[in-house]
Amino acid sequence: MAQPFPKGFLWGGATAANQCEGAYDADGRGLSTVDVVPYGPDRFAVSSGALPMLACDDRHTYPSHEAIDMYRRYKEDIALFAEMGFSVYRFSIAWTRILPGGDDQVPNEAGLAFYERVIDECRKYGIEPLITISHFDTPIALIQKYGGWKDRRMIGAFLQYCRAIFTRYAGKVKYWLTFNEINMLLHMPFMGAGILFAPGENETEVKYRAAHYELVASARAVQLAHELMPGCMVGCMLAAGQYYPATPAPADVHRALEADRDNYFFTDVQVRGAYPAWAQKRIERAGVTLDCTPADLADLRAGTVDFVSFSYYASHCISADPKQTGRYGNAGAASVKNPYLAVTEWGWQIDPVGLRITCNSLYDRYQKPMFVVENGLGATDRVEKDGTVHDGYRIDYLRGHIRELKKAVNEDGLPVLGYTMWSPIDIVSASTGEMKKRYGFIYVDKDDAGRGTLARSRKDSFFWYQKVIASNGADLD
Repeated sequence: MAQPFPKGFLWGGATAANQCEGAYDADGRGLSTVDVVPYGPDRFAVSSGALPMLACDDRHTYPSHEAIDMYRRYKEDIALFAEMGFSVYRFSIAWTRILPGGDDQVPNEAGLAFYERVIDECRKYGIEPLITISHFDTPIALIQKYGGWKDRRMIGAFLQYCRAIFTRYAGKVKYWLTFNEINMLLHMPFMGAGILFAPGENETEVKYRAAHYELVASARAVQLAHELMPGCMVGCMLAAGQYYPATPAPADVHRALEADRDNYFFTDVQVRGAYPAWAQKRIERAGVTLDCTPADLADLRAGTVDFVSFSYYASHCISADPKQTGRYGNAGAASVKNPYLAVTEWGWQIDPVGLRITCNSLYDRYQKPMFVVENGLGATDRVEKDGTVHDGYRIDYLRGHIRELKKAVNEDGLPVLGYTMWSPIDIVSASTGEMKKRYGFIYVDKDDAGRGTLARSRKDSFFWYQKVIASNGADLD
């Protein structure tokens, strides 16, 4: 049999509260950003902040309101994860289940108790919880009160939330992430940070100030976690994916370097504890003045992360040609099609080797342990008459990526803590709001119109991943 991953490597899957839980107004939960992001043609405009929406209306449908009802079905779902052999499950806590108003003085006991039950259910099966504190999740009340992460007071609200969950779950959770895909703030400011722009407002300055406040909040959360939960590990999380130059032309190579730097801006600060020289120059050239105090700089130095986690779905290809300004697939910056790569139904490039390249780039840059916390294939699945789903295309995608990850670990010697694919169960797509864009090993009977029984069933990939985990990655056939 082929070589396995190192002993102790963590295997599992990842979800987000707003894409799986549903029960958006149950048990005292407050309204959050994703709750008001609709399905349909307005979704991108709302997510990016171009179309202000701070409440739900009768003209739109909101997939997160029911999602797949994991709030009520979590025991069934975690049992299925355990059946696959998970040793880790990454999930997020909904800020507004804990503090419905975002900065309440007294936390909501129903919310605290719910996540304690989820954590205990995981631990019952020997599954290590990996918790994302904020996964595209800004309380609407704080957008109305402060303007979201535009305002420094968000740092205090976030720390209040952190203190509530760290105190409650101390001793039960070792692995934490502060902000999911923190770099997406620059591309999807409403979804990433609850930002709406006023007419005439300097949008670049607003985004970089918000980024600074999130970075300070992350650093303070790391310090608080280490104080309240000795022995815990707190990581950052970025949307990763190496940028390749479209040609060997030096201008294209430099453009790819710049695009990678844009992606690593947040992580550079979270890992190194200071703004890199290139970022300081870029902010200066943009005419941006950060609200940065000496205390902020001290916190950034003191609150560096213990490991680097990231999502990887695809690499990207970029050109210096100003005529090529579109975005291809899931790239955050202007990008072009890589002619050497196949694509998914949704136009995302498929590049398993790019995962190995990305791992090496991150480790060369940071020399920190890494954790691959999202990687998966969104595809349309067909249910056969007997109820089975033959998703060999998903197996092929994951096999290729896990094989390259194993090379990064065993051949390149990189310290990777684990792998949580996205998503072990079908959930609402963050980018499109669809159910038909399915990622899971577990099929959920629900369509884009909200119809279905929500019944769960195992796809072919379920049994394949079960075998992968049982062999610690040795058997990928």
